Amino acid sequence: MTKKSPSSRRSPWETWTHDRLHRECAVTIACTIEPSSLSSYSSAVSSYFAFCSAHSFPVEPTPDTLSFYTVYMAHYIKPKSVSSYLSGVCSQLEPFFPDIHLHRRHWLVSKTLEGCHKMFPSATSRKCPLTRSELANISHWYSSSPSYNGNLFLSLLLTGFHGLLRLGELTWPDKKDLQDYRKVIMRNSVEVDSKSFRFTLPGHKADRFFDGSLVILQSTKLADNPFTLFVKYLSLCHCHFHLRAKLWLKEDSTIPTRAWFLRLLEVLPPSQRLASLLP
Repeated sequence: MTKKSPSSRRSPWETWTHDRLHRECAVTIACTIEPSSLSSYSSAVSSYFAFCSAHSFPVEPTPDTLSFYTVYMAHYIKPKSVSSYLSGVCSQLEPFFPDIHLHRRHWLVSKTLEGCHKMFPSATSRKCPLTRSELANISHWYSSSPSYNGNLFLSLLLTGFHGLLRLGELTWPDKKDLQDYRKVIMRNSVEVDSKSFRFTLPGHKADRFFDGSLVILQSTKLADNPFTLFVKYLSLCHCHFHLRAKLWLKEDSTIPTRAWFLRLLEVLPPSQRLASLLP
């Protein structure tokens, strides 16, 4: 057997106090929930407390209380949203009431929610999708535009469309407390060759541990080719902000937000949209 030399032994680690252990554990558990989800969950718990207070129910969840809360909320919001509210209530109150998930799965609550879906059906509402012809027309108008923000908007639009990306993956949330630099796409991750470009998406809704995803877009000969506009925007970005690390930047050096993008996209109906987008 080989004896370990004294120099190879690990130096003793610091012993934490119980208060620090509780604090660090609480912070770690809190990191399992996205800030946007936490905001929704907090709203759900507030509505649950308000319901219990108004109807003189104890706040401790029971199948009866959750069933009453479900049918009450379904008269004011969609049953699908009620289900999300119940998830938020369970997530936030579990440390105080460990059996809350058992009560949530109780047949009384499940049947009540199922009945609400039947009593208060709502048609699925979707916005009109952009067509390839619209993208081609927008690309044609912007191809000769000197506007920096115009080129940024069009590059975001075509990259998101052809890369099958969510708007939230390319822009920042409107609420400042939900903006996370860990999810910002960096320019040093961009690679461009003669036929394609690629960049790393550092984090998104389905990537909880920020492993990152490689997004690759090929050049095409179609009118809505994302490659040409991306290369043009990248050149403008290098000229304006050669010391900034972010990929997507507005002319005022800020990261584009969801509201900024939608404001440009939804100014007018599709038939009149093009003129409104021009600088």
